[in-house]
Amino acid sequence: MSPSQSDTAFVEFIRVQKSYDGENLVVKDLNLSMPKGEFLTMLGPSGSGKTTCLMMLAGFETATHGEIMLDGQPINNIPPHKRGIGMVFQNYALFPHMTVAENLSFPLEVRKMGKSEREEKVVRALDMVQMGAFGGRRPAQLSGGQQQRIALARALVFEPELVLMDEPLGALDKQLREHMQFEITGIAHNLGITVVYVTHDQTEALTMSDRVAVFDDGRIQQLAPPDELYEQPQNSFVAQFIGENNTLEGVVQSIENGVASVKLDDGEIIDANPVNVSKPGERTKVSIRPERVEFNKARLQEGAHTLKAEVLEFIYMGDVFRTRLRVAGNDNFVVKTRNAPDAVRLKPGEHIEIGWLPKDCRALDA
Repeated sequence: MSPSQSDTAFVEFIRVQKSYDGENLVVKDLNLSMPKGEFLTMLGPSGSGKTTCLMMLAGFETATHGEIMLDGQPINNIPPHKRGIGMVFQNYALFPHMTVAENLSFPLEVRKMGKSEREEKVVRALDMVQMGAFGGRRPAQLSGGQQQRIALARALVFEPELVLMDEPLGALDKQLREHMQFEITGIAHNLGITVVYVTHDQTEALTMSDRVAVFDDGRIQQLAPPDELYEQPQNSFVAQFIGENNTLEGVVQSIENGVASVKLDDGEIIDANPVNVSKPGERTKVSIRPERVEFNKARLQEGAHTLKAEVLEFIYMGDVFRTRLRVAGNDNFVVKTRNAPDAVRLKPGEHIEIGWLPKDCRALDA
């Protein structure tokens, strides 16, 4: 076994692989280290391997290769109920024939806890999720949001150091989901528990996490804090998967002094930050975020790069305007501008100049 990545790691995957058929790997050589108290989100499309990683950590799946460590101890051969891990699922998994209080008391009974101590912990867990008055109700008498709170309380009632959450807010409506995002992160940070959270919702991952692991094809494509992931994607997959992103395709002409000169497919030449390209002649996708592009000439900074564009669509969205442009042959180039007193309002068919700073523009893999 390879040496531990960190003496302070609380959760650790060391060269973990998983195959269901002995041929195809759904998780490929995963190395991941988490300190105690971190809120880490595994984010990715369906089939990317994130849920399989969570299930291996929980003990419901077995790693084909490699070691999973919890607080310095290997747990590959420890059954799920002896790992002391709290779990929250999308479908709540509450016992319908039990009251809310009985549902919460169950994991404490399994741990042979005395009646008075059980009652005390149940009251505390219900108060934590603001459901103190609902102990006598059955799950069927609760709304979806209330059931999710109870599922969260049940995962926390025996005071685990690690809680795993698999798409826990997927069934809730948008407003309730956003409210629960803040509730969950607040509780996790107040209690100092370690959370591994699985979702395919980028906004959820960005707003809740200390760090996000972006999965694709069984591998972590990038592991970073949310702002770094958004501002500094390391490859085209991450740039496209996290938030809205514009891409312009072309060929690297030169790389000098940390700047890549790229000839776009329509012949225009622009400068970009060379992130995932190494030599002239390589094809590249140049990535630029919609809010980094400016078409108000008064706001263009010195050194900004400008390109001609045609307005295809101008949409009022309340706090922002979303403008779709044709730029260098790309008909889906989007610019987002704040709805401010000096905001420029455009009409389809207008020909304009847009600009951005070269440092905001990244030359990634093609």
